[in-house]
Amino acid sequence: MTKLKLHWQILIAILLAVIAAALSRETGIATDGLYAVSDFLGTMFISALKMLIVPLIASSIVIGVAGIGSSGNLGKLGGKTLLFYGLTTLLAILVGLFLVNLVQPGIANGEPVQELLALDTQTSEVIDQVGTKDAGDVIEIFLRMVPPNIVEAAAQGEMLGIIFFCLLFGYFMTRLEHEDAEPLFKFWNGVFQVMMKMTGWVMMFAPIGVFGLVARVVIKTGFDAAVPLLIFAAVVLLALAVHAFVTLSLLLRFVGRVSPLAMLRVTSPAMLMAFSTASSSATLPVTMDSVEKGAGVSNQVSSFVLPLGATVNMNGTALYECMAAIFIAQAYGLELGFVTQFSIVVIALVTSIGVAGIPSASLVAIAIILAAVGLPVEAIGVLFVFDRVLDMARTSVNVFGDASCAVIVARLQGEETPGVRLSSKSTAAT
Repeated sequence: MTKLKLHWQILIAILLAVIAAALSRETGIATDGLYAVSDFLGTMFISALKMLIVPLIASSIVIGVAGIGSSGNLGKLGGKTLLFYGLTTLLAILVGLFLVNLVQPGIANGEPVQELLALDTQTSEVIDQVGTKDAGDVIEIFLRMVPPNIVEAAAQGEMLGIIFFCLLFGYFMTRLEHEDAEPLFKFWNGVFQVMMKMTGWVMMFAPIGVFGLVARVVIKTGFDAAVPLLIFAAVVLLALAVHAFVTLSLLLRFVGRVSPLAMLRVTSPAMLMAFSTASSSATLPVTMDSVEKGAGVSNQVSSFVLPLGATVNMNGTALYECMAAIFIAQAYGLELGFVTQFSIVVIALVTSIGVAGIPSASLVAIAIILAAVGLPVEAIGVLFVFDRVLDMARTSVNVFGDASCAVIVARLQGEETPGVRLSSKSTAAT
């Protein structure tokens, strides 16, 4: 018998949770008992996700940085690739921040949607955690990046310090002699592989955890939570569309000197595959085929840029992480200052690289961001309802970003890329 894929299990769990909670509210039968069980299941699942954060982010960043630095490709090709990936991820984050602050989906009729989403933590407690910093305290971010005690930072969940330490550790591993670096690389790779398996194991229980999280909300608020979540999902989809069809298209047109429409046509099979699988890695063979045969990028460029992009370039994921954190802050009635939003940008930029290759990477990354800025990690439970659709959409944007980078880097390397070349009429116009 074929086992149902995880996303179908989660969708079924959401449906069953809605039906069970709605019947319980309507009939009044076992409402308290169902709420208690749902609360237990949801809390247990969130705690399991939080348990993974520190070892997962540490091992993935160390291995990622060490692997890139020791690949021998950090010359002109590697430099252009990493610069482009960093730039597009930053632009994606800024697009998301702009739209989520403009629309404010966490506010309904001038009031925070905390009660509608059944977020239990009191706003005053959240304010104590987040603080009320302004631009004058931006230096504190850099102080937090260099913890005096890395073990204490790990115990307290100070993710900025952990990320900075792991970036340095991974980089300086590549400066060691091979016989000294190899045992370290094997150790951290072993830790990373174990954490991948642990994450996969925890995600096996995601349908049960999601059932608890969704049922708890429906029992407490009915279907009032659907409206702000629908608005949030719509704003995320709008931000993803702006990044793909405006930001990346402008880069293709004016930096790569290629046709954005031709690029969309060439990469459409890969984007459709990404949408259906929600996996950049699973889509990689289709992406390479589209870029090489459709756009005319050489295998030398695509074989380096695209596998690297499938691992570290997560434009859509980084955009979503930031928007989710700001949405939750709005739901609590918080107005995040420049410093806190700057922290979110920095952490999203790094975590989109560090945890990109794991299953349900965005959930772990959002948990990291929420913990880092003092927001309740438990609040990510409300995001599960539309997460599957948003995951499919942001993965498509991730893949389009990878393909765009490959074409632009190829053009900067002097390649012709005939499949996406601007028409003579367009070229003359410029």
